[in-house]
Amino acid sequence: MNESLPTSCRRERFRARLLLLAAAALWSTSGLIIKSPPLAALPAETRGPLLACYRALFAAGVLLPFVRREGLRWRMTMLPMAIAFASMNVLFVTAMTMTTAAAAIFLQYTCTVWAFVLGVVALRERVDPGNLAALACALVGIVFIVAGDWSGENFAGNLIALGSGFSLAIVYVCLRQLRQENATWLTVLNHAVAGLVLLPWIASMQVSLNATQWLLVALLGVFQMGVPYVLFTRGVRQISAQEASLIALSEPVLNPIWVWAFWKEPVGDSTLIGGSLILGGLALRYLLFPLMNGTLTLRNRSPAYLDAGQSRSQGRLSRDSPRAQRSKAVNRPP
Repeated sequence: MNESLPTSCRRERFRARLLLLAAAALWSTSGLIIKSPPLAALPAETRGPLLACYRALFAAGVLLPFVRREGLRWRMTMLPMAIAFASMNVLFVTAMTMTTAAAAIFLQYTCTVWAFVLGVVALRERVDPGNLAALACALVGIVFIVAGDWSGENFAGNLIALGSGFSLAIVYVCLRQLRQENATWLTVLNHAVAGLVLLPWIASMQVSLNATQWLLVALLGVFQMGVPYVLFTRGVRQISAQEASLIALSEPVLNPIWVWAFWKEPVGDSTLIGGSLILGGLALRYLLFPLMNGTLTLRNRSPAYLDAGQSRSQGRLSRDSPRAQRSKAVNRPP
């Protein structure tokens, strides 16, 4: 019980939760920044790729100092991982410029269930009831979001957002094969490739940014992508994988709230229903089913236990939530 633990342990756990909440809150600002008036003033046909390029490069730059030289090495699995991450990056940011922030983030969060499907088909992983429930909820949620705007202006953006979720699922499957590699190195590699492959195209567009736009792009890369990764990887060491997954679900909830509060972007009923189904399925996956199986442990752990089980917990994280995946090498975001 929490009461039997030393005060220092309870403090560490509380601090870890705050770090995870801070990471989720920063990740959730993608829609707020991308849809800000200065960035919305950029040409519509170039806005998505341009923001995706600079966002990834700024994130890679802020994380580069955390890479240790001994962790640098190349494996062939890193190639499809980096290609899929680059696709996810440009698809998500482009979707954010073409549909509502709520639809973009909800549909990207289908990545977990697509990763489950790919894991079963490609890696022959076992079928888990919790994942099946999450998959069923996600499929119904997708139908609500996409069909609800079938003939509207957001339809193409919704499909692109769905593609970003599938691309991120491929990243997760690759990460399962790279569990022994340095997480920070993989994260920097993903972001660097995602930015560099777009750079020649962006340079040919000859689109110039003013000071305010550069500041917002820097915020998008540094504080919306880079800093949250550091916060999350530090906080996740002190709590269980399930609790980290549940805390991370605050990101897709906060994302459309920021956009509505600052830029008054409305959210349609079909998007709200579909998003609730997608996130509800993930909540079932990370809370109800582990509880039924007796594997959910949200109570505090002592430092000695954490030191003994840290590698096992991190391995479990690499198979679970979108943000837990990001702690191993990703990053979305979203």
